[in-house]
Amino acid sequence: MKDQWDQRYSSQNFFYGREINDFLRDSIALIPKGGRVLMLAEGEGRNAVALARLGFQVTAVDWSKVGLQKLNDWARSEHLQVETVCADLTQFDFGQSKWDAIVSIWFHLPTNKRKIVYPKVEDALAPRGVFLLESYTPRQLTFKTGGPPDVDMLVTADELRACWHRLRVKSCHELERDINEGQGHKGRSAVVQLVAVAEP
Repeated sequence: MKDQWDQRYSSQNFFYGREINDFLRDSIALIPKGGRVLMLAEGEGRNAVALARLGFQVTAVDWSKVGLQKLNDWARSEHLQVETVCADLTQFDFGQSKWDAIVSIWFHLPTNKRKIVYPKVEDALAPRGVFLLESYTPRQLTFKTGGPPDVDMLVTADELRACWHRLRVKSCHELERDINEGQGHKGRSAVVQLVAVAEP
């Protein structure tokens, strides 16, 4: 699987484009200014670079060295600070009460691995920290415009709401929207968007 992602990111082009994800862009005001932000499965870094430009302290984790090297080169070319960590997020130490925001954009996990990663998210958010997620739902399999073909890696809003025990879900809803993110995500899509907050 890691080799697949390294190959995907090996082109000079950016597989998912260079623009910030729409949902994240529209949610930036929820993140404390200058806050510490952990980006999950950040790949080539379009969202990390966008947040670093705005003055956030960004740490990006991915298991593709190739993707993270592109991120590092991009950030360096703009004189931006982005910490990168090459790791499997099921084994990565998220820390305790550490992050003002954790961002998961198109980080798809099978059910058994969600049960490992999501409790780490809850532990790692600082009081009033925000978790932002956009993912594909099972209905995405009918669109075939991006995302994994395995239905177990796709999640409904009801399933997603049930994952949290210590976060307050502010919004969690499914919608169809048009996505234009490089060659990787292009066209009408079925997604779920979540905003959840750590209690003070």
